[in-house]
Amino acid sequence: MDRRVTAQDLLRWSEALAGIARTGLGFTDNPYERERFEEVLSVAADIRHAARSDIDHDQVVSEWMTTTGTGVAGYQTPKIAVGAVVGNDRGEILLVKRADSGIWLYPTGWADIGYSASEVAVKEVKEETGIDCEVRRLIGLFDGLRLGFTQIPLYSLVFHCHAVGGELEPHPLECADVGWFSEGDLPPHVAGADHWADHAFRAIRGEPLDVLYDQPRMPPWRADDPSPDDSPSRTT
Repeated sequence: MDRRVTAQDLLRWSEALAGIARTGLGFTDNPYERERFEEVLSVAADIRHAARSDIDHDQVVSEWMTTTGTGVAGYQTPKIAVGAVVGNDRGEILLVKRADSGIWLYPTGWADIGYSASEVAVKEVKEETGIDCEVRRLIGLFDGLRLGFTQIPLYSLVFHCHAVGGELEPHPLECADVGWFSEGDLPPHVAGADHWADHAFRAIRGEPLDVLYDQPRMPPWRADDPSPDDSPSRTT
């Protein structure tokens, strides 16, 4: 079945091409190959501009080139973000309102070097909300570009955690607000709630469940109509 190509599709394809080209630049000294990869970067920037007309072609190419390394350091991979679905004894979820966008979401942040992923989850919760928590289990692993909640290549690891202390205190720079919310009383403008909320509250209630992840597509770069092939799946 035909499906209209969206701006998010174009962004995803653009980043995929740019990643291939930058990785190629990182592993070759051949001037002809480098010229070809730089041309691919230019085409990727054209696609990105088609997705968002406010994006400057030359600036995007320049930014991509500055992140091109040599050898293994030049191999392009998604950034990693770590999120924490924190529940309390009342079955509520801890959400923060981001200061930059006004969007509500569970605490999340970039993976920091020197910390394990679960340690990042605990650290982000404390920094953003003032709440102390313990990690219970990994419950989600998502591709941000595929789901449309980011414009850069990003994998999101989501842990279920439980509050063990602390007091609500939003981070003065990152968070406009913070609070506990029940399943039937979420605030407006919660990012991606249709995708993760049911799974999150099942974890908070202690129900048996597996890791939620993005099911493989064939071929992986084609965005088909929403269907079982493009819906979240669970490990077995």
